[in-house]
Amino acid sequence: MTLDYTESTPNFPWETLDTDIINWLSEDAGRGDITTDSLPIAGIQIEAYVLAKSDGVLAGGPVFLRILRKADPDLKLNNILPDSTPFHKGDILVSVTGDAAKLLRAERTALNLLNHLSGIATYTAKFVVYTAGTNAKIVDTRKTLPGLRALEKYAVRCGGGANHRSDLSAGVMLKDNHLAIVGAELEDAIRLLKKNVGHTVKIEVEVDDIDQVERAADAGADIIMLDNMTPDDGREAVQLVGDQVIIEASGGVTLETVRDWAESGVDIISVGLLTHSAPSANLSVEFRKVAE
Repeated sequence: MTLDYTESTPNFPWETLDTDIINWLSEDAGRGDITTDSLPIAGIQIEAYVLAKSDGVLAGGPVFLRILRKADPDLKLNNILPDSTPFHKGDILVSVTGDAAKLLRAERTALNLLNHLSGIATYTAKFVVYTAGTNAKIVDTRKTLPGLRALEKYAVRCGGGANHRSDLSAGVMLKDNHLAIVGAELEDAIRLLKKNVGHTVKIEVEVDDIDQVERAADAGADIIMLDNMTPDDGREAVQLVGDQVIIEASGGVTLETVRDWAESGVDIISVGLLTHSAPSANLSVEFRKVAE
C-alpha cells in the first residue's frame, strides 16, 4: 500500500536542506559502499521500518523520508506516525518499501538525524511535564549545532516547547559582554538600543542581580532574563516588576530545578540542555525482504 503523504512540516528550509542531505549522503558514501556493491543486493525490494527500542516523542519523520527519497526516488511510503506523537518501545514509527542497495546507503544518515531530533523532542517533553500546571513556558536557546538549528528548534516544538529567538537578527538581547565592551551603564545602553532598533523590536536584557532587575525595568526593557540566578531570585523579581515586563529564567536549569523555577512565577524558562545535551532516541532501522 502506498500512502499519499505530503511533507508539509512548517518552517523547514527544504531547499537548503536538500543540499545538506546530498552532502550528508556523500560524506557517508565516501568512494562507494563496497559491502553492498560487492553483494547481489541491487534491485531487491525490501521493507525498511523504524523500530522504537524505548519510549519517546517522534520528531523528524519528514526529514527521514526526504533523505531516503534522495537515495531512492521510487521509495514507497507504507506508514508513518505524525511528528510530536508519543511512542512506546516496540512501536513501528515509519515503514517504507524500496531498493535494498539504495536504502542501505542512506539509512544510517537518515536514522542518525531521526534519533537526534526525536531525542530533543523526548527531552523537551520531560521539561514540559515537569512544569505542568504553571504558567511558565519552556523554550530553547541558540546552543544548537551549526546547520541544524531549524531542525533542532522544530524538534523542541514537537516536544511541546517553544522557541527563543531564531538568530541574532530576531531580537535584541543586551548582555554583560555588550556593556563591558561599550562601557555604558545599563540604563544608557537600553535607551540607545530603543532609539536605534525602532519601536517594533523588543528589548531583552540579561541581568545577574535583583538591583539590575529594577533598573532594567525602569529603563524600558521588555524582557528581563535572570542569568544564573536562583528560583528565590525569580520570586523576588516577579514581585518587583512582574506586571511591567516578561521575566525569563536562564542558565543552569535542569529537570531537578525546573519545577521550582516554574513555581517562582517566571514567564519563560530557557533551557540550553534541550538541544546541546538531549540524549539520542533509541530507534533502529530493520529490513525485511518483500515476498515476490
